[in-house]
Amino acid sequence: MAKQPQPISPMKNFFAGGFGGICLVFAGHPLDTIKVRIQTQPKPVPGIPPLYSGTFDCFKKTLVNEGLRGLYKGMAAPIIGVTPMFAVCFFGFGLGKKLQQKHPEDILTYPQLFAAGMLSGVFTTAIMAPGERIKCLLQIQAASGEVKYAGPMDCAKQLYREAGIRGIYKGTVLTLMRDVPASGMYFMTYEWLKNILTPEGHSVSELSVPKILFAGGMAGIFNWAVAIPPDVLKSRFQTAPAGKYPNGFRDVLRELIREEGIGSLYKGFTAVMLRAFPANAACFLGFEVAMKFLNWMAPNM
Repeated sequence: MAKQPQPISPMKNFFAGGFGGICLVFAGHPLDTIKVRIQTQPKPVPGIPPLYSGTFDCFKKTLVNEGLRGLYKGMAAPIIGVTPMFAVCFFGFGLGKKLQQKHPEDILTYPQLFAAGMLSGVFTTAIMAPGERIKCLLQIQAASGEVKYAGPMDCAKQLYREAGIRGIYKGTVLTLMRDVPASGMYFMTYEWLKNILTPEGHSVSELSVPKILFAGGMAGIFNWAVAIPPDVLKSRFQTAPAGKYPNGFRDVLRELIREEGIGSLYKGFTAVMLRAFPANAACFLGFEVAMKFLNWMAPNM
């Protein structure tokens, strides 16, 4: 394992993670819009082709019908939500690492890094679940054409009026099932690749930009490989009318497998993977750049 030159600072992780989150949204939002539209498109009537035949078809139709702005629809909510979320996510990872160290110089094993990543997943779910529910509802209303919600705040207000805090937090268990193991995978993969890419006798902090981009992008892909099945269930569950799935995700899973087979758990796979690499590469690069800046500004924080 490579040595950790700088003591772990959860606070620095918090600010650097927020900046990483902003970079991630700018790089990844267009493909996120496509992912949600493909995952939630109505089941085609026999004899009529589906609304979108695939990722590129959806991209083309969105671009033609709505222009570039269509791809960046609903981006205000993720910027407002993702910045604190990634800040909290990286803070949780920093805290998870720090809690497992007996001394500041201790180098953590990969299972310990996985555990620290899982802690960050618990932290983010508290912010993530309502934001994701609102984002999914706004993205499908843009595609279906009927306007029920004027924007993120209006959507939150209506959900609260209809079902109280439970309405806003619908899908939390699925968000946990998605984010806890996926976050463990995410951070462990990133640290593992950084160590592999560091030449003998060099420090991890000297890694070049292309190597950081590669490690970050691959971490995103590993993260989503674990996260897609619960993500498909969550998109379905959170956008379903109230009362459609009385037993929660078990009903969603049963219906999906019965109607569309096991492969449907990997719906939107192409869009997710195409987005995962650049978005997470941008995120980790933003994080590392911000971290270097903070270490230079406040070396003892």
